[in-house]
Amino acid sequence: MKKLASRIEQVPASLTLAIAAKAKAMRAEGIDVCSFSAGEPDFDTPKHIVEAAKVALDQGKTRYGAAAGEPQLRAAIAQKLQTDNQLCYGAENIVVTNGGKQSLFNLMLAMIEPGDEVIIPAPYWLSYPEMVKLAGGTPVIVPTSVDSRFKITPEQLRHAITPNTKLFIFNSPSNPTGMVYTPDEVRAIASVVVETGIWVVSDEIYEKILYDNAAHLSIGAASPESYEYTIVSSGFAKTYAMTGWRVGFLAAPPAIAQAVSKIQGHSTSNVCTFAQYGAIAAYQGSQACVHDMLAAFTQRRQVMYDYLNAMPGIACPQPDGAFYMFADISKLGMKSLDFCNGLLDAHQVAAVPGIAFGANDCIRFSYATDMETIRKGMERLEAYVRSIA
Repeated sequence: MKKLASRIEQVPASLTLAIAAKAKAMRAEGIDVCSFSAGEPDFDTPKHIVEAAKVALDQGKTRYGAAAGEPQLRAAIAQKLQTDNQLCYGAENIVVTNGGKQSLFNLMLAMIEPGDEVIIPAPYWLSYPEMVKLAGGTPVIVPTSVDSRFKITPEQLRHAITPNTKLFIFNSPSNPTGMVYTPDEVRAIASVVVETGIWVVSDEIYEKILYDNAAHLSIGAASPESYEYTIVSSGFAKTYAMTGWRVGFLAAPPAIAQAVSKIQGHSTSNVCTFAQYGAIAAYQGSQACVHDMLAAFTQRRQVMYDYLNAMPGIACPQPDGAFYMFADISKLGMKSLDFCNGLLDAHQVAAVPGIAFGANDCIRFSYATDMETIRKGMERLEAYVRSIA
């Protein structure tokens, strides 16, 4: 067999998917596993979204469409960005993609080439650096700490920028930490972007999952100048429990949007046509479902937070958004992968090691699951922690 492309050797498999798969395999064997690994809401997709897709099927919306997306959906996304985010985009700025992940991957292919550097604050969503590598670029990881609530400072960003810097990846609310940059913090970061003239892609897929009066400000809305340097990536998966639908989008200046659309035209082409009509209903229909899911997440967040911070050797800041706890286990004297393997094997609890996110002293727990699983899993976790503390 001939050798595979060297790019494949540069990137590891997704640890989150690997752990989720191991947990599913254990469940298939009849083992009672409490899984906190997947970043996936446990709710059904809201009925009005499902019904819109069914109507689209009945109407024959099953053929090829434009690579950039159905015009009606692109217009709905642009309207949402104008109304909710104060971002002056039109349909010509929007490319509908196979989930938010493809929007970012296509962007890397469109913008990044060998010699280009991309700044990524750590902890980071595990696919960011791998996408940069696959595009031939160099990820520049800027570590943050629990003391800064896992947020990059303007000074850190400025210090990381070199003549080779092409792009900065900004994620708020954050996966894996759940932290949200305040509007003032966003404006301070935006001022560095404008001052240095680098591009920023803002991953805003968790923007509607906020707690305790936390406010989301898109970095592109921080100032008229920052808008000129901003690209927005988002999607429908987290807010509307549409993970399997694979509908995301990129909002960008026309030249970038056209480049991303060209790449998509030679890879996947259009997103599933009838799924796009479900996405239209998500934005144009009732938002009560969003509030209902947020209310459940709010309760789960408090229960998991209380459990974690009562355990010896664990410190966990309270997240402002998303549905993750990012717990520091450094006082337990174990690294994240060993901790998670031991937890799953000995107590049947699945969590994601922080090494996947660039933070080997931390563990990510998702509370996008039911309360019974949270309570049972946290009790098992406590037994494991006390056995090694």
